[in-house]
Formats: sequence, C-alpha cells, structure tokens
Amino acid sequence: MDRLNWLIKQESSGLLRKLMPLTRHGSDGVRADDGRMLHDFSSNDYLALSNHPLVIAGARKALEQGGAGAGAARLMSGDLAIHHQLEEELAALKEQEAALLFGSGFLANCGIIPALVGRNDVIFSDRLNHASIYDGCRLASSRLIRFRHNDLGHLEDLLKSQRGENEALIVVESLYSMDGDRCPLPELVRLKEKYNCLLMVDEAHATGLFGSQGGGLLQERGLAAEVDLAVGTLGKALGSYGAYVAADRQMVDYLLNRARSFIYSTALPPAVAGASLAAVRLVVSEPSLRTELFNRVNFFKEKLITGGLKDLGDSQIIPVKVGDSAKALALAKALGDQGFYLTAVRPPTVPEGTARLRISITLHHSLEVLAQAAAVLLKELSRIRTL
Repeated sequence: MDRLNWLIKQESSGLLRKLMPLTRHGSDGVRADDGRMLHDFSSNDYLALSNHPLVIAGARKALEQGGAGAGAARLMSGDLAIHHQLEEELAALKEQEAALLFGSGFLANCGIIPALVGRNDVIFSDRLNHASIYDGCRLASSRLIRFRHNDLGHLEDLLKSQRGENEALIVVESLYSMDGDRCPLPELVRLKEKYNCLLMVDEAHATGLFGSQGGGLLQERGLAAEVDLAVGTLGKALGSYGAYVAADRQMVDYLLNRARSFIYSTALPPAVAGASLAAVRLVVSEPSLRTELFNRVNFFKEKLITGGLKDLGDSQIIPVKVGDSAKALALAKALGDQGFYLTAVRPPTVPEGTARLRISITLHHSLEVLAQAAAVLLKELSRIRTL
C-alpha cells in the first residue's frame, strides 16, 4: 500500500483522523493545547462520575493498598480480591448470576464472540453494531449475516432461511452509540427463543442510565433474565475503564476458559477496579443522578426542537446529521471556535453520506451551558447547510 497517497486521499476527502491533546477540568470542560477552555460535548462520562469524590477516593484507596498494576493476568497471579468484589456487584447490577471483567469493551467483544461460535456456526448482527462487535465476528470465522438496523422483520426472514442446525448467535446493542436509538428488546427476545439462538446484548451506553438501579435497558424492560449475555463497559457512565460480561455461572466459567482476550491480558489495575466499584455503588444508591441527567437531556432537546431539528434520538446521545464529511468538520470547527468541543463523526464510523456531530449530554453541563450550546449549534448549522 502507498501509505503517503492514502493519507493524502483521506485528508482531501475530509476523512483523515487526527489527535487533539486535551487536559480535563471536570465540570469546567477541557483545555486544548492552545490554551482554550472548551465545554466537552463528546464525552461518554454521562453521570460525571470520573470526577466524583467517592469514585476518586475508591481509586486512591485501591491504589495505595494494591499498587499501580495487577502484575499479571487473572489466571496467573493477577487475580485480586477487588476484582471478585467488583464482578459480584456487577452481576447483581445486571441481575445475572456472575460477571467477568475484561480490559476494555473492544477486548470483551473480541474475546467473547469467538469463544461462543466458530467456523460452522452463524452470527446475525445488526448493521449498526459497534466496530468491536464486527471485529469479534471476524475473529470467530463464523458465517456473518447482517440485518437492517432494528428491523426484526428482516432478522426473522434471515433466521428462517439461514439459521441452520449449528450454533447461532444474535448480537445487538441495547442503545446505539451513533444514533442514540434503542433496540426493540422484547421482540428480539421472542425471536431468540423461537429460533433457539444465543442472544448477546451490548449495554455499553445504557448501563448506569436506565432501569430502577441503573442496570440498563434490559433492567428497564424486565428482560435481564431473558438474554444469554449482557456486555457492558466501565468507561462510560461509570466513569472508569474496562468492561465486563454478565451471564449465568456456567457461561462465565466457560468464557473464563475460552475467551483469549481475558486469558492472555493483564488484569485491570487495582485503582481502576476501586473506582469502578465505587461507581457501581453510586448508580445503585443515587437514582437522582439519572433523573438529573435526563432533565438536562430533555431541556437541550427542547431547545433544538424549537429551532426546527428532528430525529434527535431517544437517549442522552443526540445525533445531528450533516451528511457531507467536510461540512461536519466545518460545523465542529465553528462550534469549537465558540467554546464547544464536538467531534465530527465520519465514515467508516457511520455510513457514507451520514456524517454528523454526535452530542453527548452529561452532568458536567449546566442548564446555562446547554442553552448557549443549543443556540450556537442552531445558528452554525443553518449557516453550514447553506454552503
């Protein structure tokens, strides 16, 4: 491959990715390397737990007691008591028998899927599933069949014709990270049972935010016991880092022995586990965090709807579709120039022709900042669309 020409082509088409060093300042936002302070609307720290005093205290205590790193993989000498404590409380949060920690959501999906299915099996995946899910599917070497996003009629047609006699896995997200829309979970459970499939639901963007105790959309819909595997992350609403799968004990024991990204990875550092444990306890004990977040989400959406925008998702994630990648970049820059940090999301992360700003509302945002951001966004979006 001619790497230089590839980079030039990516830049000319508005698709070249670049890093932007930032310094985080909690509720004050982020500071760019040129000194500008920006309100961060691209973060997944929805409940602002990364800066919560109890989460920081949990990390500090575990750091002081256990050191900077676990020192080894869990199956060697890196299996710490705090890992088991965190797994027990995650399992309770997800209303499952057991849980297993992974180094990241990417490692979880790339380890779990190939452990469940192989060359002679079939995977049915929603077209808009996260890249880590698709990489897990590729590693499994199974026959991969994609169904139209949230189109369970299409899924059932495919199940009827393509299910086969071996293992079959259906993989979805309960809340999609680029559109902010929800999966039709009850209907999906019906299909899983009707066609005897395993069902894996990634709750990365739902855990901590929905359900009576923050257990996610599966908890909110009363379906936690109806799925085979619930995957989630510690690095979004829980404000920390890492990931987990929650399932019945037999499934977790199986994955412990088969998921290569678990077996051959160093365990989560004690401080990360300590922070995550404190965060889990906060989302269970303080439902007001969720209430306050969605008060802010609704406030912001009302401002945008009044300004004429539609199709704003069904969650704390708000997509503002522009279409053209260059226009999405221009819109992000215009907002950045006025103090609001938003990332332009372009192909291949989203389908061709659907470049957008992906706005995340968090508890870091005051109502005053939200009102200002909505006004600036509406003004700049109107200007960009006329170019």
